[in-house]
Amino acid sequence: MAAERRRLPWAPARGLARFGLGWLSFAAFEELIATLGRNRLRTLLTGLSVAWGTFMLVLLLGAGKGLENGISWEFRDDAVNSIWLWTGLSSIPFAGRGPNRDIRFMNDDYTALRREIPGIERLSGRYWMWGEFSVKNGDRHSAFDVIGVHPDQRYLEKTLMIEGRYVNARDIAERRKVAVIGSLVKSTLYGREDPVGKNIEIRGLPYRVVGVFQDEGGEAELRRIYVPITTAQLVYNDPNRIHSLGMTIGDADTATSRVIEREAHRLLAERHQVSLEDRRALRTQNNLVHFKKIAAVITWVNGFVWFVSFGTLLAGMVSVSNIMLISVAERTREMGIRKALGATPFRLVGMVLSEAILITSVAGYAGIVAGVALVESAGERLADAPFVRHPSVSLGVALEAMALIVAAGALAGFFPALRAARVSPIVAMREG
Repeated sequence: MAAERRRLPWAPARGLARFGLGWLSFAAFEELIATLGRNRLRTLLTGLSVAWGTFMLVLLLGAGKGLENGISWEFRDDAVNSIWLWTGLSSIPFAGRGPNRDIRFMNDDYTALRREIPGIERLSGRYWMWGEFSVKNGDRHSAFDVIGVHPDQRYLEKTLMIEGRYVNARDIAERRKVAVIGSLVKSTLYGREDPVGKNIEIRGLPYRVVGVFQDEGGEAELRRIYVPITTAQLVYNDPNRIHSLGMTIGDADTATSRVIEREAHRLLAERHQVSLEDRRALRTQNNLVHFKKIAAVITWVNGFVWFVSFGTLLAGMVSVSNIMLISVAERTREMGIRKALGATPFRLVGMVLSEAILITSVAGYAGIVAGVALVESAGERLADAPFVRHPSVSLGVALEAMALIVAAGALAGFFPALRAARVSPIVAMREG
């Protein structure tokens, strides 16, 4: 017991020893460092295996987050809870009508959807004036896309108004010649001048600018001009024609969105006398279903990343456990002497556990730091990449990884520590 007290010379250490926690003292920590220092190469190789596991964990999680960001970026332009419908040429004879009929949406189709399909939150038709139109303001001119829309198009495209207003119901009813322009249209034709309330010429016809919008869809979206769909139909001599229809479905789940999609498709197929199987005549796209499928894939990928990373980390833990077993075997005589001098089993367990936890914690932290540094560096270079966009690792994930490392270190050292606690002083002296 005197030897034990000499190892714990200061009062707090003696207090810890009294409660069986002497292995938490500063003197015990110095002894731990000395023990690890006697086997530097072995300690270093063990630490490298743990650091590699945590490094790969952080790297793969960062890549998974980048993939998730990339998918979210692809859906940034349109509302996720949206359904879109287009027409084409019929390909299947139906109800006495032959194939190759040109199917066209009309204003009545818009009204029928609004009236007969429950669950539709927002609804808009689109009339595309194909090709870029010559647009001018005084001496300034350029070519831009012009699209006729209903007011709800703003929500389908996630359009952000930064000046003025969007197309409204009165514009539609009175076929007003008003225009909502993208921010790039404004900078090209008006510079820093406020365009709201001023005229703009589209193919020689004057329109009054009522708003300026911003859109995350990129430059192509910001080069657009939106006008009331009824005005576009009238001016360009194509009365009642709608090229495509879009709708949002509120907070409906995937199953409900499929029902609304089927009902809308059925209604329009009946109105235009086409087969429900004719996907060339009527095409639909359910963004919510696509998003949920991709989200499920991302969840699976993240789970796979954790599984692979945990496997790599587990290999490191096995090596730590083996090293601890070797360490216990080498120190059998020392363990027996400690126990003969009064060291409790709990103290011996704590001594071995502290070695395992220290190795895994330091090596794991180094692996996390290296992984985060690489992910952040890659994030700056991949900020605009199309699929793996701005990979990153959150603080929460890093803390979870660190907690996993500490727990794994404790688990790796538990069985060697248990063996150390069961050492018999007599057997230890005989083996030593």
